[in-house]
Amino acid sequence: MTTAHSALQRFVTRLLLRSSLTPVEQDTILGLACRTAHISARHEIVSPGKAVDHACLVAKGLAARFDQMRGGQRQITAFHIVGDMCDLHSVVAPTPAWGIVALTATTVLFVPHARLRAMACTHPAIAMAFWRDGTVDASILAKWIGNIGRQDARARLAHLICEFGTRSELAGIGSRTSFALDATQEQLADALGLTSVHVNRTLQRLRSEGVVSTRGHAVDVLDWERLADIAEFDPTYLLVNQGPVESPRFRAVTDRVVN
Repeated sequence: MTTAHSALQRFVTRLLLRSSLTPVEQDTILGLACRTAHISARHEIVSPGKAVDHACLVAKGLAARFDQMRGGQRQITAFHIVGDMCDLHSVVAPTPAWGIVALTATTVLFVPHARLRAMACTHPAIAMAFWRDGTVDASILAKWIGNIGRQDARARLAHLICEFGTRSELAGIGSRTSFALDATQEQLADALGLTSVHVNRTLQRLRSEGVVSTRGHAVDVLDWERLADIAEFDPTYLLVNQGPVESPRFRAVTDRVVN
């Protein structure tokens, strides 16, 4: 299996967590023509204010969406793991006010907007799956804002660890209690609204409390219930257990409209 096909398969798997797609619809996504790019760590994949004609699907590595201040400081607003299409919403908003950066050496598939638009127009169920996937991004962003605005450093870091573990498990690249978090403490600080020194102290505290263990970028959660309690972590915002909203009747009606 090629890197591109493997990444598209992971993207389909992500969509299927929340949407129903027929084998034909899944094959349509898997057949997307795209260009593979290898991006060095800390290099921008998408630059703020620069129009793009493609969306970015992470095939390998770790990427992040960010907002940048006039002085150059960055606030990370999302982490994107393997199987995430970082900017599916760029199909309808191709000139971003934010950017995407590779946090590690990252392989990305550039998927043309034109193909995604045509697919969404031809297959309403795929359009709904894309819409729902974008809603997940918005839901995660809202939760991050709440954490940064109202939680202390310990709860913020605990929540990020819980989320990263859960998403890694859903993506099939780890489990919620054992996964790789390939971000530096500086990058975690940019995501949590803290300094890297504060992140280091907070991580040491979680380790001393016996809830997590780290070896380099490998994270083991030793007490999931305790960590989730510290974080006030409720995975409902990931929208995994809600299931597809369209009924068989909806699919029948939209199929008739298209055909």
